[in-house]
Amino acid sequence: MDTARPLTGITVLDLTQIYNGPYATFLLAAGGASVVKIEPPGGEHLRRRAEGGFVLPFAALNAGKRSLRLDLKTAQGRDILRRLALGADVLVENFAPGVMVRLGLGAAALQAANPRLIYAASSGYGSDGPYRDYPAMDLTVQAMAGFMSITGEADGPPMKAGPAVSDFLAGVHLYGAIVTALLERERTGRARGVEVSMLEANVFPLLSAMSLLKPGDPPPARVGNRHGGLSLSPYNVYPCADGHIAIIVGNEGQWHGLLRAFGQQAVGEDPRFRTVRERCAHMDLVDAMVGGWTAPHPKGHVFEMLLAERVPAAPVRTLDEVAEDPHMLARGALERAEHPLYGPITVPHSPLRMGGLPVEAHVPTGALGEDGRAVLAELLGMDAVALDALEADRVI
Repeated sequence: MDTARPLTGITVLDLTQIYNGPYATFLLAAGGASVVKIEPPGGEHLRRRAEGGFVLPFAALNAGKRSLRLDLKTAQGRDILRRLALGADVLVENFAPGVMVRLGLGAAALQAANPRLIYAASSGYGSDGPYRDYPAMDLTVQAMAGFMSITGEADGPPMKAGPAVSDFLAGVHLYGAIVTALLERERTGRARGVEVSMLEANVFPLLSAMSLLKPGDPPPARVGNRHGGLSLSPYNVYPCADGHIAIIVGNEGQWHGLLRAFGQQAVGEDPRFRTVRERCAHMDLVDAMVGGWTAPHPKGHVFEMLLAERVPAAPVRTLDEVAEDPHMLARGALERAEHPLYGPITVPHSPLRMGGLPVEAHVPTGALGEDGRAVLAELLGMDAVALDALEADRVI
């Protein structure tokens, strides 16, 4: 059986940092691409956070990549990047728009020298438009995208989503754009630049809430854990004896399954609850009723009851429960690994599964610049004398 991964033979220069770009290049590396992570002299921001004990994001997102320290503020450093780009398939960056152009390393310059280079960029708001130069981080993009306006309780302040959803949504789209461009190049021989705006990547998850917009009316209020379009009920997080459980009833069969689970079949005869339209009209009452049924029981017990009736539900798990999840450990989605820099950690693997290919063991990224000499010798044919000189000048 051929065990070569789909992107084997593709060389990627990764100049990205934090979450957005590194997640895209992590997926490329997991797909078999040879990814060279190019970092400034002090390391990218997430590496520096790892040195302060915040280790898991950097360790997970940069698995399978080789590390090259390169000072792009020097003429020698910029020249090395140009030479690397001559033989690369993809260059990925998520600097603020214009940074690479000012360094003489923008898409036009690098693609003129290597017409087969796919230049991929991601930023908060894109390479043009009135917001182009706004500083952007996950929190600010969640605010600008409207995420925060619909997150939280109706009588409370806007809330951000717990994880960095804007960064990772953009990272998934960036990966998709790169793979699409690689396919086009394979079919036509033509390479092009691709870009992803974090703001634009965050619009589609808002469709349910945006369906409530009515011309001339104020924006809809926040709905807490209820359905964003207020068109399903029950749909909420309900109390249990030892935590909470999320329940969603998407059709009448599931509604009657929930009633059977709690021995409440008579409720189904009440005209206020017979259809989803009627239940949505009495949503407060439905939520209070279901919460009363779940509250005396442990969340695991409620989950098993509803699972037996095929009602979509899940216990609200804590992060330590997720890190020890037997399902993901069994599938290899999580791996307990010994990292040479950070010690024992549990790392997630790429969620992309390729038929016939096993989940590969975690390949930890090394210390800053650890692979630099080997990378430059392999890709540029540099000898020890040249490499020693670059190290002496602190270029690498």
